[in-house]
Amino acid sequence: MSGLARIDPRPVRAVANDRKIPSVGGMSTLETIVEELRTLPPPKLAEAAGFIHHLKETSRAERLAALERSAGILSAEDGAELERIIEEGCEKIDARDW
Repeated sequence: MSGLARIDPRPVRAVANDRKIPSVGGMSTLETIVEELRTLPPPKLAEAAGFIHHLKETSRAERLAALERSAGILSAEDGAELERIIEEGCEKIDARDW
């Protein structure tokens, strides 16, 4: 479940299908979802798992599509300039900041 640790732990204020998901006793979004999943019968739990998988795949596909749309938009000269700026400004470590 290490991948779940990145989920926002703040109380639920999300909306699903125009229905507000209640925050129960200050539980996090993840905790609320897990509690709701525990009440589902096995067929519905399998359906929920399929939906979660679909969300992950859709998100991955959206990221890949954005990458494909942006690939090649910089000229070789602009790309070299951007790389130079990043190397000069972003790859410096200031020991005093540690």
